Amino acid sequence: MVRSAQGGDASALGLLLRTHEAGMRAVALAILGYGPDAEDAVQDAMMVALRRIGDLRDPDSAGAWLRTIVRNICRAFLRSRTPVTSPDVDQVPGPFPSPEEAVDDSALRDWVWHAIGELSEADRLVMLLRHFSHVNSYEQIAALCDLPVGTVRSRLSHARGKLASALQDTVDAAHADAGAYAASRRREASDAIDDAMRGHFDDVVYSMWLPDATVIAGGGVRLDGREAIIAGMAQDLDDGVRQRLLHVVASPDVLIWETEMLNPPDKPFHCPPNAVWLHKMQSGRVRKMKLFHPKPALALQEA
Repeated sequence: MVRSAQGGDASALGLLLRTHEAGMRAVALAILGYGPDAEDAVQDAMMVALRRIGDLRDPDSAGAWLRTIVRNICRAFLRSRTPVTSPDVDQVPGPFPSPEEAVDDSALRDWVWHAIGELSEADRLVMLLRHFSHVNSYEQIAALCDLPVGTVRSRLSHARGKLASALQDTVDAAHADAGAYAASRRREASDAIDDAMRGHFDDVVYSMWLPDATVIAGGGVRLDGREAIIAGMAQDLDDGVRQRLLHVVASPDVLIWETEMLNPPDKPFHCPPNAVWLHKMQSGRVRKMKLFHPKPALALQEA
């Protein structure tokens, strides 16, 4: 089962998790007791297994490996009192790539993105932010999505549960090449930022945005229509602000850009150091975008 899962067989990984689920749940209950936190820990461990099955070198140790992941997630929760999405790096063997690298390198990548695409839009949004972006604390997701922290946690728990169930119930199927789609969106984002920094806002907005698209900017300022959006972008450029693309997360109806804000030397604090562009998509074009400045600042490396 391990070898088949490492080769990209989602059904094999689902069977592997089903085989060891009782032991994983026993660890979570022993540490966290009965309640939703234990269930979240098991679901989180399944997400980690999806991303890191390639790290498992000895198939005979699969059960111990999965239980170790659950144990570390539970311990991290007890330390922080906030659920986390992955175990401590030092406590699980092997390198720990960034989420986007882990999924892009995984033979199960297309299954993962197909399964995420089956979630509701609300669940998919928090899943993408929590597991695949750098805006991944409950507080930041809540601020970006205008939701209570409790709602974020509830939606995330529901989304993870749906993916865990789908993984265990999955059958072999051909899915669209998610890697090609993500790469296309990254190229599109890079070209759009480059064009915008040269002042070609009209080209960017008219090609990517619907005519009645809206923007929610800092302080809740709302810009309606493409002309208002273009004017807002032009003002930043006139003020000497530049942006550099760092990271892109893409699905058909949610597109997330993370950028570094480069202020002019004479105005070093004109804009916050980082920005997140949360695009809601419709038929491949932007219908709504919220600009969010994380606090504390994101510590990102160029993707």
